[in-house]
Amino acid sequence: MDLTRQTLLSVNLNKVALVRNSRAGNRPSVVEAARIAMAAGCQGLTLHPREDERHATLRDVADLGALPEVRDGRIELNIEGDFRQPVAEAAKAAGAKQFTIVPVAPGEITTERGWKTRDGMDELRKAVDFFAPYARVSVFVDAEEEGIRMAAEAGAGAIEFHTKHYAETFGTPEGDAVLDQICRMGDLARSLGLRVNAGHDLDTVNLPLLVRRLAPDEVSIGHALISDAIFAGLGTVTRSFLAALASTGAASANGPGL
Repeated sequence: MDLTRQTLLSVNLNKVALVRNSRAGNRPSVVEAARIAMAAGCQGLTLHPREDERHATLRDVADLGALPEVRDGRIELNIEGDFRQPVAEAAKAAGAKQFTIVPVAPGEITTERGWKTRDGMDELRKAVDFFAPYARVSVFVDAEEEGIRMAAEAGAGAIEFHTKHYAETFGTPEGDAVLDQICRMGDLARSLGLRVNAGHDLDTVNLPLLVRRLAPDEVSIGHALISDAIFAGLGTVTRSFLAALASTGAASANGPGL
């Protein structure tokens, strides 16, 4: 394991799309969010378009693919999801350089587990065969040999560890044991020639230890990042609306307690 390797950050923009979809129109804009994240220094952008399009859509995939930074390879576009033909074709057309295949259960709010034997090798091989000329395939896995060995056997280029259990137990003896297991499985993955990524419920508190111990190639973070962004910017934006009111005299005329 190369502890000097830089871990890349791919910003998952699904939650921006989720808020946008609560109204007609394009506010907040996923593309604008991508531009802000790129300007701040992220190295990748992630979308997970689900079949019900409750957040990211195939249109969003195309829009991010049209960004100059994605088109010229400065920014890696990572598309996550089950291997459905419309998603695969959209990812290919957008120039995605990584496709992360995940198991999808009917009615789930978010992905709850990694790839298992019961999910089958056929889908993994189909994804690898489809993307081989264009992009790396990463398989979303638990910290278990099962999914890792399936990814290697299918010819995938990477795995992404499902880190929800690590995040839930962080700071406890159980959490230490969970991280130990992730690191052991990371060593296995690398021994099989796989790139090691990580994602799910990572935040600024639990991320540093994971990076120091696992040295992942890439982390994909969305929920915590967008949640923190709301609070980081809420005061500034509230003041801007107060300033807009003040500019008309409305704030002073009406006073507090409207």
